[in-house]
Amino acid sequence: MEYSNRENNNLIENIKVHAELIAAIMAGLFILLAWRLDTNDQTTASVLLYIVAFCVGGFAKAKEGIEETLEEKKLNVELLMILAAIGSAAIGYWTEGAILIFIFAISGALETYAMNKSHREISALMNLQPEEAWLVRGGFEPMKVAVSTLKIGDHLLIKPGERVPADGVIFKGQSSIDESAISGEPLPIAKFEGDEVFAGTVNLNGSITMEMTKPNSETLFQKIIMLVQSAQSEKSPSQQFIEKFEGTYVKFVLLSVALMMFLPHFLIGWDWTTTFYRAMVLLVVASPCALVASIMPATLAAISNGAKNGVLFKGGLHLEHLSVLRALAVDKTGTLTQGKPVVTEFIVRDGLDKNATLAVLAGIEAQSNHPLAQAITNYAKAQRISQFAQATIEDIPGWGMKGYVNETEYLIGKPDFVGEEEANTFANNALSKLTAEGKTVIFMRDTEGIVALAALKDTVRDEAKKAVALLKELGIDVIMLTGDNDKTANVIAKEAGVTEYVAECLPETKVTEMKRLLAQHNFVGMVGDGINDAPALATATTGIAMGEGTDVALETADVVLMKNDLSKIAYAVRLSRKMQRIVKQNIFFSIGVIVLLIASNFLQVVDLPLGVIGHEGSTILVILNGLRMLNKNV
Repeated sequence: MEYSNRENNNLIENIKVHAELIAAIMAGLFILLAWRLDTNDQTTASVLLYIVAFCVGGFAKAKEGIEETLEEKKLNVELLMILAAIGSAAIGYWTEGAILIFIFAISGALETYAMNKSHREISALMNLQPEEAWLVRGGFEPMKVAVSTLKIGDHLLIKPGERVPADGVIFKGQSSIDESAISGEPLPIAKFEGDEVFAGTVNLNGSITMEMTKPNSETLFQKIIMLVQSAQSEKSPSQQFIEKFEGTYVKFVLLSVALMMFLPHFLIGWDWTTTFYRAMVLLVVASPCALVASIMPATLAAISNGAKNGVLFKGGLHLEHLSVLRALAVDKTGTLTQGKPVVTEFIVRDGLDKNATLAVLAGIEAQSNHPLAQAITNYAKAQRISQFAQATIEDIPGWGMKGYVNETEYLIGKPDFVGEEEANTFANNALSKLTAEGKTVIFMRDTEGIVALAALKDTVRDEAKKAVALLKELGIDVIMLTGDNDKTANVIAKEAGVTEYVAECLPETKVTEMKRLLAQHNFVGMVGDGINDAPALATATTGIAMGEGTDVALETADVVLMKNDLSKIAYAVRLSRKMQRIVKQNIFFSIGVIVLLIASNFLQVVDLPLGVIGHEGSTILVILNGLRMLNKNV
């Protein structure tokens, strides 16, 4: 019984989804039957069937047109079509009016299909999140519960082949996780105890137990869905212009039609029937249906395409900006490089114990989340230093930090923060040699002078080199902005192949550099992690966050890459440029068809049926052209 009810509900839902297409097909059948009756001289019956076809096929568009006109206080193309159909019937052209309604209904159904097709990707995402989960409590057997009942702190068992029901952290077991639904990355990722897992991803092999860390409404998966839905509802500047233009244009068409009903009779000598007929043809062929449909289907399809491939756009505006991007500023650490430097040298002042000094440095650095600080801490652990010094710290943004150990003050940071002259001469001028090798050098100073230096090396990602090459092929200059010294920046810049670099950047320096690049290139993108680079991201034409899907990245940038992969930017640029090409094709084609049909109407070359086919056919073609944006190959 339950299965039968589900089948009935699915049938009703399918009918609702395809209601416009069903109505259009039914209208077509009524038109065919009416035409057959008309050829057999059953005029009254055929007219009645034509009226039924008008009502069935035109109801949805007439309702939409009237409601929009009342709500927005402006005319639209739907009203033009309805007026043209009624006008055709009024002068006895029942068949032509009915065909107009039929093809208009077909194009409307196709446009709805195009919109549904682009939204279907989001519906598919929503369906990936499971509705039930295995809840583990104490020593009891896991029990299946609704995901909606889960709360933060719950322990959940995920068996092989099952989807992760919530965001959380693995505290037992290990497995490979397929995160393609979130990142677009096809290769599974190995996950161990302490690693994050996200709702909607797939556990491929081992059983794992996770602790839920976020409520269902705040999972990364839900945020992605809301972000893309928001992007699809946000109209691009081009779409906004077309919609504003539509109201003015419709008024102009109605005025032209009103004049056409009288002037040709007096000026050219047309009879009243021809004059009125040509006015109705003008009403059809001058309607901007194809022009109005030129942008939105292509934009929605492009946003859906990006979402499937781990690139989230926050609206059509950012898609348009990417298509004209001429320069891209990128941070070095974690973007061009691995972001996980390692200590290659650690040198201490003569007379000091190396391990004791390292314990002091590690005790201070252990309280910072900076990648260089973490590298020093990891190095200390690797040297089997189990006890770090107890320290309190004070962060000095852009420079380094102050640390206090046993009431002794230490400065840790760049040479110009700890004393440039002493830093340059420390350990037989080691600084110049190390920086020439592309290494970052951090100094520690106490009241007596330089205590130690740590040299760290970060490696350029292989995929970053390829991505920079791809961007340069697209005509985009890549500028590296880094807080590192000039020598280190120069080595990394050459290795990565960037166009230029700016070294020793403070957060405010990056904003200054962004303004310089904007003045030079007009359209500039900025890639950052969404936290330190927030001011520069906001200054750029397009802010792009690479944050492995972090919440901060989702909230701060205009475009979000769900993986730290620069090549996705080249893909996004190609996607946006393809969308702009398709939009331009659609606009030029639709305007060209309108001009050709209007001219043909004045020359009495095109009749109403051909005008209907030309007009509505062009609308169908631009919608289909826009749907090409769903193709993965860009």
